[in-house]
Amino acid sequence: MIYFDNSATTLPYSEVVETFAKVSTEYFGNPSSLHPIGKASEQLMEQARKRIAGLLNVKDTDIVFTSGGTEGNNLAVKGAAYQNRSRGNHIITTGIEHSSTYEVCRQLEKEGFSVTYLTPGKHGYVSASTVREAITDQTVLVSLIHVNNELGSIQPVEEIGSLLADYPKILFHVDHVQGVTKVPIDFQRAKVDLCTISAHKFHGLPGNGVVIVRRGIKLMSLFSGGNQQAGYRAGTENVAGIVAMAKALRITLTEAEKGTDHLRDMSYWLEEELRKIDGVMINSPAERAPHILNFSIPGLKPEVIVQALAERDVYVSTKSACSSKKNAPSRILVAAGFEKKQAESAIRLSFSFNNTKEEASIFLEELKEVVGTMKKVVKFK
Repeated sequence: MIYFDNSATTLPYSEVVETFAKVSTEYFGNPSSLHPIGKASEQLMEQARKRIAGLLNVKDTDIVFTSGGTEGNNLAVKGAAYQNRSRGNHIITTGIEHSSTYEVCRQLEKEGFSVTYLTPGKHGYVSASTVREAITDQTVLVSLIHVNNELGSIQPVEEIGSLLADYPKILFHVDHVQGVTKVPIDFQRAKVDLCTISAHKFHGLPGNGVVIVRRGIKLMSLFSGGNQQAGYRAGTENVAGIVAMAKALRITLTEAEKGTDHLRDMSYWLEEELRKIDGVMINSPAERAPHILNFSIPGLKPEVIVQALAERDVYVSTKSACSSKKNAPSRILVAAGFEKKQAESAIRLSFSFNNTKEEASIFLEELKEVVGTMKKVVKFK
């Protein structure tokens, strides 16, 4: 099997699964319980909190556990908007956000908020000057995706964070789900107030994530119930998943120390080889995250290519997994200014540190055969 769909989800490490199973059975107590079994769970969870905070170089009190990226982005964006509504009702984001931010902003518009969707430049970049021009005296939040989940473009969060430091009323949220372990952020230098990550993007388990909430930031909780996690998120914590997430983050960051250059080399080599195939257009920018490469073959249906490759045990995607079943051109590529034919024929390759150049070579040969066969039966323009 060749799996190039790691931006959708990654294969959990066996050590992570073993940790989850062990904690699930040996530390099953509710961490809010007062008895020793509950205390043991709480202690283990707090150790994991400290471990994750140390790995991300933030304070452990800044860590809020969630069920993943979608909940994290919802908590950051809605929580900040609702909490600060009395100070202003304007939000700045982009048209190339993941749907868990984009659709939240659409919902907030229906509730009376005003949202500016910045138009990125070529290949999905938004400049700090564009953000500055959109700021009004009603702006309370800027929310940006760090690494775009389809194109791999990287937003200049440090530059934008420095700009927003001059606007203390405005909170800065970064969706770091695709960037974590691949494109690091210095949260202090970037002056990030809120940041979302999700465990299953770095070989943890689905259903676990983190929102980093800088000390002093108040958010309106999305859930009513208990007072877990300082009131940011009610509900019993998934202790086993949290401990497993800490292990996955540690292992993947270690892998990143030696694997990032390998990913980058493989991605650029694949780009060169894909350009040699008649009809292929590269959509990702040259300066991109090392694990995402997006290309189009206008005139051919990408879902057919994906299925044909899957029959050969090669797995890629058309766009974000959360949008892949929508029969429409990629919203991300359309917003980034790509023509419809290019946006509706996009294919995304996304790698893990475990992928090899040999796998990339096999993928290329399989793709050439699939495309060649399709061109024989489809009128190719």
